[in-house]
Amino acid sequence: MKYAGRLAAVAVVGALSLAACGTDNNASGGDTSASASAPAAGNDNGLSGTINAAGSSAQANAITEWTKNFTATNSGVTINYQPSGSGAGVQSFIQGTVAFAGSDSALKPEEAPQADARCKTGKAINIPMVTGPIAVVYNLPGVDGLQLSPKTLGSIFDSKITKWDDAAIKAENPDAKLPSTPIQAFHRSDESGTSDNFTKFLKATAGWPYEPAKAWPADAKGQGAKGSDGIASSVKDTEGAISYVELSFAENSSLQKAKVANGANEYVELTPESAAKTVETAQIKGTGNDLALSIDYATKTPGAYPIVLVTYEITCEKGLAAEESKVVKSFLTYTASDEGQAALKELGYAPLAGTLLTKVRSAVEAIS
Repeated sequence: MKYAGRLAAVAVVGALSLAACGTDNNASGGDTSASASAPAAGNDNGLSGTINAAGSSAQANAITEWTKNFTATNSGVTINYQPSGSGAGVQSFIQGTVAFAGSDSALKPEEAPQADARCKTGKAINIPMVTGPIAVVYNLPGVDGLQLSPKTLGSIFDSKITKWDDAAIKAENPDAKLPSTPIQAFHRSDESGTSDNFTKFLKATAGWPYEPAKAWPADAKGQGAKGSDGIASSVKDTEGAISYVELSFAENSSLQKAKVANGANEYVELTPESAAKTVETAQIKGTGNDLALSIDYATKTPGAYPIVLVTYEITCEKGLAAEESKVVKSFLTYTASDEGQAALKELGYAPLAGTLLTKVRSAVEAIS
Protein backbone atom coordinates (compact mmCIF):
# COMPACT_ATOMS: atom_id res chain seq x y z
CA MET A 1 0.00 0.00 0.00
CA LYS A 2 1.16 3.53 -0.72
CA TYR A 3 0.36 6.36 1.63
CA ALA A 4 2.92 8.93 0.52
CA GLY A 5 1.63 12.37 -0.15
CA ARG A 6 -1.59 12.02 1.87
CA LEU A 7 -0.30 13.94 4.87
CA ALA A 8 0.66 17.09 3.02
CA ALA A 9 -2.95 17.85 2.19
CA VAL A 10 -4.21 17.64 5.78
CA ALA A 11 -3.88 21.30 6.69
CA VAL A 12 -6.14 22.46 3.90
CA VAL A 13 -8.95 20.00 4.23
CA GLY A 14 -11.82 19.70 6.62
CA ALA A 15 -13.36 17.19 8.88
CA LEU A 16 -16.28 16.70 11.16
CA SER A 17 -16.25 15.37 14.66
CA LEU A 18 -19.06 13.43 16.22
CA ALA A 19 -19.47 11.79 19.56
CA ALA A 20 -20.28 8.14 20.02
CA CYS A 21 -23.40 6.54 21.37
CA GLY A 22 -24.61 3.10 22.33
CA THR A 23 -25.82 0.80 25.05
CA ASP A 24 -23.95 -0.93 27.84
CA ASN A 25 -22.13 -4.21 27.31
CA ASN A 26 -22.73 -4.60 23.59
CA ALA A 27 -19.86 -6.13 21.68
CA SER A 28 -18.90 -4.27 18.55
CA GLY A 29 -17.95 -7.31 16.55
CA GLY A 30 -19.93 -8.90 13.78
CA ASP A 31 -19.92 -9.15 10.06
CA THR A 32 -20.74 -6.54 7.52
CA SER A 33 -23.97 -7.46 5.82
CA ALA A 34 -26.49 -5.82 3.56
CA SER A 35 -28.57 -4.84 6.57
CA ALA A 36 -25.60 -2.92 7.98
CA SER A 37 -24.82 -1.07 4.79
CA ALA A 38 -25.49 2.56 4.12
CA PRO A 39 -25.41 4.57 0.93
CA ALA A 40 -22.40 6.66 0.06
CA ALA A 41 -22.64 10.42 -0.22
CA GLY A 42 -25.21 11.48 -2.74
CA ASN A 43 -24.91 14.13 -5.40
CA ASP A 44 -26.76 16.70 -3.32
CA ASN A 45 -26.09 19.77 -5.42
CA GLY A 46 -28.30 21.83 -3.11
CA LEU A 47 -26.11 21.22 -0.05
CA SER A 48 -23.94 24.20 0.80
CA GLY A 49 -22.13 25.78 3.70
CA THR A 50 -18.80 26.01 5.48
CA ILE A 51 -17.95 23.90 8.51
CA ASN A 52 -14.98 24.37 10.83
CA ALA A 53 -13.62 21.45 12.85
CA ALA A 54 -10.48 20.61 14.81
CA GLY A 55 -8.85 17.88 16.83
CA SER A 56 -7.17 14.53 16.40
CA SER A 57 -4.17 14.45 14.11
CA ALA A 58 -4.50 10.65 14.13
CA GLN A 59 -7.47 10.85 11.79
CA ALA A 60 -6.03 13.61 9.62
CA ASN A 61 -5.26 11.31 6.68
CA ALA A 62 -8.78 9.87 6.83
CA ILE A 63 -10.34 13.31 6.95
CA THR A 64 -8.26 14.41 3.99
CA GLU A 65 -9.54 11.55 1.86
CA TRP A 66 -13.12 11.83 3.03
CA THR A 67 -13.25 15.58 2.46
CA LYS A 68 -11.87 15.22 -1.05
CA ASN A 69 -14.45 12.60 -1.94
CA PHE A 70 -17.38 14.34 -0.24
CA THR A 71 -16.77 17.79 -1.71
CA ALA A 72 -16.30 16.27 -5.17
CA THR A 73 -20.04 15.48 -5.15
CA ASN A 74 -21.05 18.41 -2.92
CA SER A 75 -19.21 21.34 -4.47
CA GLY A 76 -21.09 23.91 -2.41
CA VAL A 77 -19.60 22.58 0.83
CA THR A 78 -16.31 23.63 2.44
CA ILE A 79 -14.94 21.64 5.39
CA ASN A 80 -12.00 23.17 7.24
CA TYR A 81 -10.27 20.74 9.60
CA GLN A 82 -7.36 21.76 11.82
CA PRO A 83 -5.40 18.75 13.17
CA SER A 84 -4.59 20.56 16.43
CA GLY A 85 -4.67 17.48 18.68
CA SER A 86 -7.52 15.84 20.55
CA GLY A 87 -7.29 18.03 23.66
CA ALA A 88 -7.33 21.25 21.69
CA GLY A 89 -10.15 20.01 19.48
CA VAL A 90 -12.39 19.18 22.43
CA GLN A 91 -11.75 22.60 23.95
CA SER A 92 -12.57 24.30 20.65
CA PHE A 93 -15.85 22.38 20.51
CA ILE A 94 -16.73 23.32 24.09
CA GLN A 95 -15.96 26.97 23.29
CA GLY A 96 -18.27 26.82 20.28
CA THR A 97 -15.65 27.72 17.66
CA VAL A 98 -16.04 24.44 15.74
CA ALA A 99 -19.07 22.39 14.76
CA PHE A 100 -17.40 19.13 15.69
CA ALA A 101 -14.19 17.86 17.25
CA GLY A 102 -12.11 14.79 16.47
CA SER A 103 -10.84 13.09 19.62
CA ASP A 104 -8.94 9.85 20.14
CA SER A 105 -10.65 9.56 23.53
CA ALA A 106 -14.30 9.96 24.41
CA LEU A 107 -15.31 13.00 26.42
CA LYS A 108 -14.08 12.82 30.01
CA PRO A 109 -16.68 13.02 32.82
CA GLU A 110 -15.51 16.54 33.63
CA GLU A 111 -15.76 17.58 29.94
CA ALA A 112 -19.22 16.19 29.22
CA PRO A 113 -21.27 18.83 31.10
CA GLN A 114 -19.39 21.64 29.33
CA ALA A 115 -19.90 19.96 25.96
CA ASP A 116 -23.61 19.47 26.68
CA ALA A 117 -23.92 23.14 27.63
CA ARG A 118 -22.37 24.10 24.28
CA CYS A 119 -25.14 22.14 22.53
CA LYS A 120 -27.84 24.12 24.39
CA THR A 121 -30.91 22.17 23.22
CA GLY A 122 -29.36 18.70 23.16
CA LYS A 123 -26.36 16.72 24.33
CA ALA A 124 -22.88 16.12 22.99
CA ILE A 125 -22.29 12.59 21.72
CA ASN A 126 -19.19 10.50 20.99
CA ILE A 127 -19.39 8.72 17.65
CA PRO A 128 -16.53 6.32 16.81
CA MET A 129 -15.58 6.75 13.17
CA VAL A 130 -11.91 5.84 12.70
CA THR A 131 -9.96 2.91 14.11
CA GLY A 132 -6.33 4.00 14.24
CA PRO A 133 -3.91 1.25 15.19
CA ILE A 134 -1.00 2.65 17.22
CA ALA A 135 2.35 1.48 15.93
CA VAL A 136 5.43 1.21 18.11
CA VAL A 137 7.96 2.67 15.70
CA TYR A 138 11.72 2.63 15.98
CA ASN A 139 14.89 3.56 14.11
CA LEU A 140 17.49 0.84 14.50
CA PRO A 141 19.28 -0.01 11.23
CA GLY A 142 19.87 -3.73 10.82
CA VAL A 143 17.24 -4.76 13.36
CA ASP A 144 14.00 -5.83 11.68
CA GLY A 145 10.97 -7.45 13.26
CA LEU A 146 11.74 -6.23 16.77
CA GLN A 147 9.56 -7.90 19.41
CA LEU A 148 8.55 -6.07 22.58
CA SER A 149 6.34 -7.03 25.51
CA PRO A 150 4.17 -4.50 27.33
CA LYS A 151 6.43 -4.72 30.39
CA THR A 152 9.53 -3.89 28.35
CA LEU A 153 7.73 -1.05 26.58
CA GLY A 154 6.70 0.38 29.93
CA SER A 155 10.29 0.31 31.15
CA ILE A 156 11.57 1.94 27.97
CA PHE A 157 9.07 4.80 28.09
CA ASP A 158 9.60 5.26 31.83
CA SER A 159 13.34 5.70 31.17
CA LYS A 160 14.20 2.51 33.09
CA ILE A 161 15.67 0.77 30.03
CA THR A 162 18.09 3.10 28.28
CA LYS A 163 20.21 0.92 25.93
CA TRP A 164 19.07 -1.16 22.98
CA ASP A 165 21.17 -4.15 24.12
CA ASP A 166 19.47 -4.25 27.52
CA ALA A 167 18.97 -7.80 28.82
CA ALA A 168 15.17 -7.49 28.70
CA ILE A 169 15.17 -6.57 25.02
CA LYS A 170 17.71 -9.30 24.25
CA ALA A 171 15.54 -11.91 25.93
CA GLU A 172 12.62 -11.01 23.67
CA ASN A 173 14.79 -10.87 20.55
CA PRO A 174 17.30 -13.74 20.90
CA ASP A 175 18.23 -13.76 17.21
CA ALA A 176 18.65 -10.00 16.78
CA LYS A 177 22.01 -8.22 16.77
CA LEU A 178 21.16 -5.42 19.14
CA PRO A 179 23.59 -2.48 19.36
CA SER A 180 24.51 -0.63 22.54
CA THR A 181 22.98 2.51 21.05
CA PRO A 182 21.22 4.75 23.61
CA ILE A 183 17.44 4.63 23.39
CA GLN A 184 15.84 7.94 22.44
CA ALA A 185 12.21 7.64 23.55
CA PHE A 186 9.89 10.23 22.00
CA HIS A 187 6.40 11.11 23.22
CA ARG A 188 3.76 13.62 22.17
CA SER A 189 4.50 17.07 23.60
CA ASP A 190 0.93 18.25 22.98
CA GLU A 191 -2.14 16.83 24.68
CA SER A 192 -3.09 13.85 22.60
CA GLY A 193 -5.66 11.07 22.52
CA THR A 194 -2.86 8.91 21.15
CA SER A 195 -0.90 9.42 24.38
CA ASP A 196 -4.07 8.77 26.37
CA ASN A 197 -4.67 5.45 24.63
CA PHE A 198 -1.00 4.42 24.69
CA THR A 199 -0.73 5.09 28.43
CA LYS A 200 -4.04 3.27 29.01
CA PHE A 201 -2.44 0.27 27.30
CA LEU A 202 0.67 0.56 29.50
CA LYS A 203 -1.44 0.96 32.66
CA ALA A 204 -3.55 -2.09 31.84
CA THR A 205 -0.71 -4.36 30.81
CA ALA A 206 2.65 -3.13 32.09
CA GLY A 207 2.14 -1.72 35.57
CA TRP A 208 2.61 1.83 34.30
CA PRO A 209 3.00 3.92 37.49
CA TYR A 210 1.24 7.03 36.14
CA GLU A 211 -2.40 7.75 35.46
CA PRO A 212 -3.35 7.59 31.76
CA ALA A 213 -3.84 11.06 30.32
CA LYS A 214 -3.69 13.09 27.13
CA ALA A 215 -0.67 14.91 28.59
CA TRP A 216 2.52 12.86 28.87
CA PRO A 217 3.63 12.47 32.53
CA ALA A 218 6.62 14.68 33.29
CA ASP A 219 8.19 12.06 35.57
CA ALA A 220 8.46 9.62 32.66
CA LYS A 221 10.89 12.02 30.96
CA GLY A 222 11.83 11.30 27.33
CA GLN A 223 11.75 13.74 24.43
CA GLY A 224 8.66 15.50 23.14
CA ALA A 225 7.50 16.12 19.58
CA LYS A 226 4.30 17.86 18.51
CA GLY A 227 1.62 16.03 16.57
CA SER A 228 1.68 12.67 14.82
CA ASP A 229 3.72 14.14 11.99
CA GLY A 230 6.26 15.52 14.50
CA ILE A 231 6.66 12.10 16.09
CA ALA A 232 7.12 10.39 12.73
CA SER A 233 9.73 12.95 11.63
CA SER A 234 11.64 12.72 14.92
CA VAL A 235 11.89 8.94 14.78
CA LYS A 236 12.88 8.96 11.12
CA ASP A 237 15.67 11.48 11.79
CA THR A 238 17.04 9.96 15.02
CA GLU A 239 18.98 6.70 15.13
CA GLY A 240 18.10 4.79 18.29
CA ALA A 241 14.66 6.41 18.51
CA ILE A 242 11.42 4.74 19.56
CA SER A 243 7.91 6.15 19.84
CA TYR A 244 4.22 5.51 19.27
CA VAL A 245 2.21 6.84 16.34
CA GLU A 246 -0.80 5.86 14.25
CA LEU A 247 -0.18 3.26 11.55
CA SER A 248 -0.96 5.65 8.71
CA PHE A 249 1.83 8.00 9.81
CA ALA A 250 4.25 5.11 10.29
CA GLU A 251 3.49 3.95 6.75
CA ASN A 252 3.81 7.44 5.29
CA SER A 253 7.30 7.76 6.78
CA SER A 254 8.34 4.14 6.05
CA LEU A 255 9.18 3.54 9.71
CA GLN A 256 10.08 0.20 11.26
CA LYS A 257 7.25 -1.24 13.36
CA ALA A 258 7.71 -3.55 16.34
CA LYS A 259 5.64 -6.64 17.01
CA VAL A 260 3.86 -6.24 20.34
CA ALA A 261 2.81 -9.04 22.70
CA ASN A 262 -0.89 -9.28 23.51
CA GLY A 263 -2.49 -10.77 26.64
CA ALA A 264 -1.76 -14.28 25.41
CA ASN A 265 1.95 -13.41 25.13
CA GLU A 266 1.70 -13.69 21.35
CA TYR A 267 3.88 -11.21 19.47
CA VAL A 268 1.63 -9.74 16.79
CA GLU A 269 2.51 -7.74 13.71
CA LEU A 270 0.44 -4.61 13.27
CA THR A 271 -1.96 -4.70 10.32
CA PRO A 272 -5.46 -3.25 9.88
CA GLU A 273 -6.79 -6.78 10.28
CA SER A 274 -4.92 -7.57 13.52
CA ALA A 275 -6.00 -4.24 15.03
CA ALA A 276 -9.63 -4.80 14.00
CA LYS A 277 -9.69 -7.99 16.09
CA THR A 278 -9.12 -5.93 19.24
CA VAL A 279 -11.77 -3.36 18.34
CA GLU A 280 -14.28 -6.15 17.67
CA THR A 281 -14.07 -7.16 21.34
CA ALA A 282 -14.62 -3.60 22.64
CA GLN A 283 -17.67 -2.91 24.78
CA ILE A 284 -19.96 0.10 24.37
CA LYS A 285 -20.12 1.96 27.68
CA GLY A 286 -22.14 4.95 26.51
CA THR A 287 -25.93 5.15 26.47
CA GLY A 288 -28.41 6.17 23.82
CA ASN A 289 -26.53 7.60 20.86
CA ASP A 290 -23.33 8.00 22.88
CA LEU A 291 -21.02 5.23 21.66
CA ALA A 292 -18.01 5.63 23.94
CA LEU A 293 -16.08 2.35 23.95
CA SER A 294 -14.12 0.34 26.50
CA ILE A 295 -11.17 -1.41 24.86
CA ASP A 296 -9.51 -4.52 26.28
CA TYR A 297 -5.81 -3.72 25.91
CA ALA A 298 -4.92 -7.10 27.41
CA THR A 299 -6.93 -9.01 24.82
CA LYS A 300 -6.12 -12.69 24.43
CA THR A 301 -7.91 -12.97 21.09
CA PRO A 302 -5.60 -14.92 18.76
CA GLY A 303 -3.85 -12.65 16.27
CA ALA A 304 -5.10 -9.46 17.94
CA TYR A 305 -2.76 -6.47 18.03
CA PRO A 306 -3.42 -4.82 21.40
CA ILE A 307 -2.61 -1.11 20.97
CA VAL A 308 -5.46 0.60 19.19
CA LEU A 309 -7.32 3.86 19.43
CA VAL A 310 -10.72 4.84 18.18
CA THR A 311 -11.19 8.40 17.01
CA TYR A 312 -14.57 9.84 17.88
CA GLU A 313 -16.36 12.59 16.04
CA ILE A 314 -17.83 14.74 18.81
CA THR A 315 -20.79 16.92 17.98
CA CYS A 316 -24.27 17.85 19.14
CA GLU A 317 -27.03 15.30 18.78
CA LYS A 318 -29.27 18.37 18.77
CA GLY A 319 -28.36 22.02 19.12
CA LEU A 320 -26.14 22.93 16.18
CA ALA A 321 -27.26 25.77 13.94
CA ALA A 322 -29.55 24.38 11.24
CA GLU A 323 -27.09 24.96 8.39
CA GLU A 324 -24.26 23.35 10.35
CA SER A 325 -26.36 20.39 11.40
CA LYS A 326 -27.32 19.59 7.82
CA VAL A 327 -23.72 19.57 6.58
CA VAL A 328 -22.39 17.67 9.60
CA LYS A 329 -25.06 15.00 9.26
CA SER A 330 -24.53 14.61 5.52
CA PHE A 331 -20.74 14.42 5.86
CA LEU A 332 -20.85 11.85 8.66
CA THR A 333 -23.41 9.80 6.75
CA TYR A 334 -20.77 9.54 4.04
CA THR A 335 -17.87 8.73 6.41
CA ALA A 336 -19.93 5.90 7.96
CA SER A 337 -21.01 4.53 4.57
CA ASP A 338 -19.55 1.42 2.98
CA GLU A 339 -17.63 3.64 0.57
CA GLY A 340 -16.31 5.91 3.31
CA GLN A 341 -15.16 3.08 5.55
CA ALA A 342 -13.63 1.14 2.64
CA ALA A 343 -11.40 4.13 1.91
CA LEU A 344 -9.78 3.77 5.34
CA LYS A 345 -8.02 0.47 4.79
CA GLU A 346 -5.69 1.71 2.08
CA LEU A 347 -4.72 4.59 4.37
CA GLY A 348 -3.58 2.34 7.20
CA TYR A 349 -6.74 2.42 9.32
CA ALA A 350 -9.08 -0.42 10.25
CA PRO A 351 -12.69 0.02 9.05
CA LEU A 352 -15.58 -0.29 11.49
CA ALA A 353 -17.77 -3.35 11.07
CA GLY A 354 -20.84 -5.23 12.21
CA THR A 355 -22.95 -4.14 15.17
CA LEU A 356 -20.80 -1.13 16.00
CA LEU A 357 -21.05 0.24 12.47
CA THR A 358 -24.82 -0.18 12.53
CA LYS A 359 -25.01 1.79 15.79
CA VAL A 360 -22.76 4.51 14.38
CA ARG A 361 -25.10 4.96 11.44
CA SER A 362 -28.09 5.20 13.77
CA ALA A 363 -26.33 7.86 15.84
CA VAL A 364 -25.55 9.94 12.76
CA GLU A 365 -29.15 9.65 11.59
CA ALA A 366 -30.29 11.10 14.94
CA ILE A 367 -28.42 14.39 14.43
CA SER A 368 -30.83 17.27 13.97
